Amino acid sequence: MKNLLKLGFAALLSISFNSASAQHKNTENKNSLLWEVSGNGLSKPSYIAGTFHILCSKDFEIKPKVLKALEKSDNFVMEINYTDPNEMASLQKMYQTDHKISDQLSPDEAKELNTLLADYGTSLKNIDSSSPQALYALLSAKAVPCPQTEIKLYEMELLQKAIKDKKSIKGLEKVTDQMKSINEAYDLKSIIAQLKMGKEYEVLFKKMIEAFKNENAQSLYTLFKDDRFMNAQQEKAMLTNRNKNWVKIMPEIMKKEGSFFAVGGSHLMGENGIIPLLRSQGYTVKAVSNL
Repeated sequence: MKNLLKLGFAALLSISFNSASAQHKNTENKNSLLWEVSGNGLSKPSYIAGTFHILCSKDFEIKPKVLKALEKSDNFVMEINYTDPNEMASLQKMYQTDHKISDQLSPDEAKELNTLLADYGTSLKNIDSSSPQALYALLSAKAVPCPQTEIKLYEMELLQKAIKDKKSIKGLEKVTDQMKSINEAYDLKSIIAQLKMGKEYEVLFKKMIEAFKNENAQSLYTLFKDDRFMNAQQEKAMLTNRNKNWVKIMPEIMKKEGSFFAVGGSHLMGENGIIPLLRSQGYTVKAVSNL
């Protein structure tokens, strides 16, 4: 159960949407999830790879150009630095809560949730002491169309290579920052409402995987922007605010050394996406077809 929740959180943290922007339309519609950042005083380019956090092994591939970009970089920068023991300790706390889920529901609501959870292979009794956000992790984990033994975590594979190549490992935010965003975006009732749409989410998830495999950033964005699963408040908490925080940190990292940033693919595009935000600071950001 604990492994399932961890895998689900990996997927959950990639689900962030943004609104389309006419600016840079022709460039951003290129089929690429690897982008080069240069100019504005940088001595060498950095790279941004849009990722899909959790995939089945049959769908998993790290394209050669992505590996080459990582090899050319001095730093490997993830959303969270999972090599930091303090961050790993905080990660464990993500699943804990001081208030049982059942205490936050009426008897009828608790009964309904227990019935619903049977479709996810568990029960209210089993997850009652977990955080409400752990429920959302169940939704994400169930949507992955393969057994846990066949699951690949994209960033973890990149991290292993970065460690092997002795890259410096950094993070754009803390686990506590991410949890704050999740708590602002999702309360218990909204999560239960989404659990009821599990089948619809599974269909959407499969379409997103295909868009990712084809590097179709625009299609991936369009699929992610589904009002059934994210409203404006959730978008602001999970995407906009985090992107703006990240682009405050990225320039200093890029200025010192060439860096490879691995972030969820949905953070790249749109008016408040990382790409236009960096461009607004004077950087040249272009899609990479080959390296």
